[in-house]
Amino acid sequence: MGSTRFSRYEATLDDLDMAELMRGIQERLLSSGFERDPFAPDPDAGRTMRDLYEAIAEALLRADMIPDDVLAAALESDDWLDSELGEMVRELARRLEREGYLRAEGGAGGPGTEAGEGAGQGDPGQGDPDGARFELTDKSIDFLGYRTLRDVLGGRGGGTLGAHETRERVAGIEAVGESRPYAFGDAMNLDLGETFKSAVARGHEPGRIELLEDDLHVQQAELQAAAATVVMLDCSHSMILYGEDRFTPAKQVALALAHLIRTQYRGDSLRFVLFHDGAEEIPLARLAQARVGPYHTNTAQGLATARRLLKRESKEMKQIVMITDGKPSAITLPGGRVYKNAYGLDPMVMGETLREVAACRREGIQINTFMLARDPALIAFVQRVSAMTRGKAYFTTPDTIGRYVLQDFAARRTRTVN
Repeated sequence: MGSTRFSRYEATLDDLDMAELMRGIQERLLSSGFERDPFAPDPDAGRTMRDLYEAIAEALLRADMIPDDVLAAALESDDWLDSELGEMVRELARRLEREGYLRAEGGAGGPGTEAGEGAGQGDPGQGDPDGARFELTDKSIDFLGYRTLRDVLGGRGGGTLGAHETRERVAGIEAVGESRPYAFGDAMNLDLGETFKSAVARGHEPGRIELLEDDLHVQQAELQAAAATVVMLDCSHSMILYGEDRFTPAKQVALALAHLIRTQYRGDSLRFVLFHDGAEEIPLARLAQARVGPYHTNTAQGLATARRLLKRESKEMKQIVMITDGKPSAITLPGGRVYKNAYGLDPMVMGETLREVAACRREGIQINTFMLARDPALIAFVQRVSAMTRGKAYFTTPDTIGRYVLQDFAARRTRTVN
């Protein structure tokens, strides 16, 4: 009679789930540049294939998934990417691309490069890993947004966040315990009890009840409003100075908010504006890899850009979520030149910033500010902005900003906007 011998199963890199790998490199993908040189930030850093390979290798090392002999050979080589570890990491990058988490943007050495396609020397087809950049796909953005949302709200308990509640009542399916007479255009969700009670009270012949249009009553439901939101992210130099990375938590909150809106508030719109020496809208796909630069804080230009974006929207609610840690220190002059003054609250800078705040108020746009600093002059400025637009001011920390932003968004009421 034959026998079967079992040996201990050990997982290999072939068994590694790409979602698990994405969790391992999430921190590096969302990095602000703080860990490199906060005194000389590079807004374009962290986007090359070499950066991706290093992030994957770090994740494998933390998970103790690199064999000792492979790690030793990599440490002894002139360039670890030319070792067996480098080939393993490249293969994992190719798998991330095949499963839709990222795409190469061009140049030699992208994750999808096949043998014979590369232009560089060394390993066949690999080319120069510094010569290509990569970008995250919608699948990757959704994954990172979901992870951040779960991390921020996971410990809070409670049910699923629904659509924005208001104090208005409309005819609808989800009743709120009240009914009213039917009006033309209402959903025909009849309150039969109230309808027949009205008909009986009007009088009727024995054995016969006549229903008229005036007898009809419909159940009321909560009116759920659509919101247009612009998130303004400060990417000035101060966001990574003073021994604290404030930009990475701000990006994580923005990604979580994007995931929340795409899954729970499908009627809403969300756009992103980076403000620094100037301001520009960026697509969601670029948000995760945005970096801090050696910039000042042009809050006025950021508000003007956000206001133009919201002017195109026809939503009931319009709001700006501004995440910043510093005072306005720059404005764009009529000729396009940027005026900068990082010392104190410059009257010209403050005047132009408050003019933009007033323009938001006239257009019914609420500004909710999440301030990551507690300087008395800044507190007074933020409180003035909030008072002018009937918004809210939160003085938070990088650890608590996510909870404040997401809970504030979910609890909004149109009555506080209009």
